[in-house]
Amino acid sequence: MIRAAAFAALIISLVTGPLLAQSEGEAAEAARAAAVRLEQATRQLDEAQSARDRVRALTETVAAFEDGLEAMRDGLRRASLREARLTRELQAREAEVAQLLGVLLSMGDRPSPTMLLHPAGPVGTARSGMILTDVTPALSARADELRTRLSEITTLRILQQNAVETLQNGLNGVQEARTALSQAVADRTDLPRRFTEDPVRTAILIASTETLEGFASGLSEMTTDEDRADLPDISNLRGTLPLPVQGQILRRAGEADSAGITRPGLLVATRPRALVTAPTAATIRYRGPLLDYGNVMILEPQAGTLFVLAGLDVVYGGIGEVIPAGSPIGLMGGQDAEIGEILANSGNGTGTGRPETLYIEVRQDDAPVDPEAWFATREED
Repeated sequence: MIRAAAFAALIISLVTGPLLAQSEGEAAEAARAAAVRLEQATRQLDEAQSARDRVRALTETVAAFEDGLEAMRDGLRRASLREARLTRELQAREAEVAQLLGVLLSMGDRPSPTMLLHPAGPVGTARSGMILTDVTPALSARADELRTRLSEITTLRILQQNAVETLQNGLNGVQEARTALSQAVADRTDLPRRFTEDPVRTAILIASTETLEGFASGLSEMTTDEDRADLPDISNLRGTLPLPVQGQILRRAGEADSAGITRPGLLVATRPRALVTAPTAATIRYRGPLLDYGNVMILEPQAGTLFVLAGLDVVYGGIGEVIPAGSPIGLMGGQDAEIGEILANSGNGTGTGRPETLYIEVRQDDAPVDPEAWFATREED
């Protein structure tokens, strides 16, 4: 069903070899980690007994495919940059290379005594031999360097050509995994519930809400059957939670956008259809469209604290459910890039397109706080 094993082997072949020789081991390590994660997720999927186990395994599978595709894009980008650099270096030394090739061709395989008979007689011949003794190693070294660079360019081009099939396998695999994950989430019925949603009151709140702040404040008044006694205290996790999506921070809390508008949350750029997961165990307080934020997921990890995630295309789970850490809560919008687009971006040294954005806001006791007080953030390439 999901071609995880084949894809894992292919991504490793793409980013190893000449890249490792150029101290690009980080890319290969990322590929190996993705391959291991794929293999583990496949085993989990084979052993899954319940809908919850299947959701967990498929979540890992989707995430591993995303890691693998990211490693591939990075490997392609590095390969393209390396090839372009080698090509420029050889073009800049074109005259030197031509002269070197001419000398080597003129020398050929003929024995040195024949080549170095000097018209001045034995003394001249002896001097020529001494000169050749000094020059030949340098010529050989330069020739070896030339052969190595030409060979590396050829290898890099072959790897990039072979990437087409690898990318297709990865894109097909991640799409299959997403579809299977959506079905598994729909089939899951064994999650605990903290409260039951009141659709009428939810609709009234949405209709009367003009701001995200107003909606978040109104959530605490919507439920009457909620048991809040067993809500955990996760204060010890502050600053360590993973971001709910793989991406790159575009704007931090309080930073103005192009229109001069500031917001109290993080804006993260992601790839199309990226998986969004719960950073910690939490209760789903709301999921669905809200104002101009697209689909919104609001999680309550502890009493009085809300994680607001806005801008999703697909949302998973039901209001009132208590979900474990790492649970899938949705997918970003957009469409996966076509293979031609990925290769073209890699060829010009980019390959990092992240057109979708996820807005992350944290609220404590009805007031926004800097999300970086909770999430471990780092810049990604």
